[in-house]
Amino acid sequence: MRLPFRAVALSSLLVLAGTSRAAPPSYNLEQAVALAQEKNPEIAIARKKVEAARGEVIEARSGFLPSVSSVGLLDKRQHERETRLRDEDYNAQLRLQQNLYTGGAITSQLAIARLNLDKAQCDLQETINRVAMDTRVAYSELLLNRARVRVREDSVRVLEQELKNQQERLRAGLVATLNVQRAEVTVANERPELINAQTDLQMSYLRLGEIFGMEWPLDGAPAPFDVAGQLQYQARHPVLNDCLARADAERPSIRAAQRAIDIEDRQYVLDKSEVRPHVGFFSGYEVYNERDPEVGQEFNYGYVFGINGTWHIFDGFATKGRL
Repeated sequence: MRLPFRAVALSSLLVLAGTSRAAPPSYNLEQAVALAQEKNPEIAIARKKVEAARGEVIEARSGFLPSVSSVGLLDKRQHERETRLRDEDYNAQLRLQQNLYTGGAITSQLAIARLNLDKAQCDLQETINRVAMDTRVAYSELLLNRARVRVREDSVRVLEQELKNQQERLRAGLVATLNVQRAEVTVANERPELINAQTDLQMSYLRLGEIFGMEWPLDGAPAPFDVAGQLQYQARHPVLNDCLARADAERPSIRAAQRAIDIEDRQYVLDKSEVRPHVGFFSGYEVYNERDPEVGQEFNYGYVFGINGTWHIFDGFATKGRL
């Protein structure tokens, strides 16, 4: 007798455990906002853009630092006739290069990269604020639509009970057929309102799930989450001038637009640097061979250093067009 009892108890526990696992998580307003800020794909894209902007700062800053590069060449030639030149030609070089003057190009590039980073951070904050606002609006709409569904369900239930009462009275001969028909029409008019409320509630779940970045089931399954709390009204009386002043001072999108203007100003200096001279210093170590035996030995090596410079005296008015 104990074995069947234990089996029934174990199966009951498994059913209860499965039921508890199947219950979707429930979020209050603050938890919903935190989940949206963590999972929303638009915020994730904005964070990646900030990361890319940090990489641009590192790339632009590299212009002030020396660069080390190595090059090498090895080839073997085939001659059509007799020659004293050696068949093989090779060279290898390790070179360090440092920019001395670039006409303000590197400084402007670094300034633009930093402004782009600041702009990306402003865009990220603007996206976070907008997603938080959308989450609060969608959360309130879901609570409102859920309350409407309950009201419509209660209304349909009351009207169906009234219809049943009228049918019983008709059978008892207390009322006419018109009373029953009137009750049937009232129930028929209320049921579409319940369907519309249920549809609005489903759309609210879809909207909030989209903000959360959740994968929605396609087989008509219930929502993978739920919301907790009741819709409450809080009276607020904002002052228009105070709102405008706060938006001008704190709105990230305004700061991002200002950074865009600063970027264009720096881009003007960067474009203008194309018509200025660029000077750099290089130093390194070179290993090479001499192809002509009469000039010297085959294997040679030594240090190399020097200064290189470029200056676009005339570029076909390309820089003027950019400016």
